[in-house]
Amino acid sequence: MRHFAPSRLRATISSGLIRSTTPKPKTLSPFTAISRSTTNNITNNKPSVTFTSNIHTSSSKMSSTQISANAVLDLIKQRRTYYPLSKDLGSLTTERINEIVKEALQHVPSSFNSQSNRVVVLLGAEHEKLWDITTETLKAIVPEDSFASTAGKMAMFKGAAGTILFFEDETVVKGMQEQFAVYADRFPVWAVQSDAMLQHTLWVALEAEGLGANLQHYNPLIDAKVAETWSIPESWKLNAQLVFGGKTGDAGEKAFGPVEEKFKSFGSA
Repeated sequence: MRHFAPSRLRATISSGLIRSTTPKPKTLSPFTAISRSTTNNITNNKPSVTFTSNIHTSSSKMSSTQISANAVLDLIKQRRTYYPLSKDLGSLTTERINEIVKEALQHVPSSFNSQSNRVVVLLGAEHEKLWDITTETLKAIVPEDSFASTAGKMAMFKGAAGTILFFEDETVVKGMQEQFAVYADRFPVWAVQSDAMLQHTLWVALEAEGLGANLQHYNPLIDAKVAETWSIPESWKLNAQLVFGGKTGDAGEKAFGPVEEKFKSFGSA
């Protein structure tokens, strides 16, 4: 069977054949995530600046400023896992953090433009509450004689400035499975891939702003309590938690396998 690019396909089955037509634009909420902090800073302002500190764009008109692939790759190389993190965000404000997250959420690609990604930003006391919840959840299942190290790790995460929670909206995924049944088994995979792109984009964006981060996965252990605490819709499935804050030291050494074992190229330009 011929494979059509997901972003351009509207598959219908007629007389045993798959036909493709250009899909009509989907009407989806552009930003349904919740952002809360100790000062309850939720901004409804239209995003106006992208996450790169030296490249400015607007929501309706892209800047003509040109950057090289090397500049992007340098940021990707600089993105590392940092432990521990501090509450020092420098000059970065709650509004700016929310702006960065919303811009990334809007522009990271998804299969068929399904836009299944959802995000919650937690700052200040709300961030600390998340790690108190995680500590209490783990305390109930980790043996008492080995809980001290777990408690220390939770305290380390709590000591950071904030956490970004990544979700996928299962209602969206199921809707795409029903609409394009021929690819039903692939949509959950594609949704996870899109979420991973968003996680990486925001991790790199925070690095561009001088912050450190580390990615955690305490789901599904904390899912129910998170949903209850922050009124998360039932259809939002938690995938990851990106802890961020000020860097307190250097990242550890990172080993790389030979690129020749991981890369192939054929033909020439």
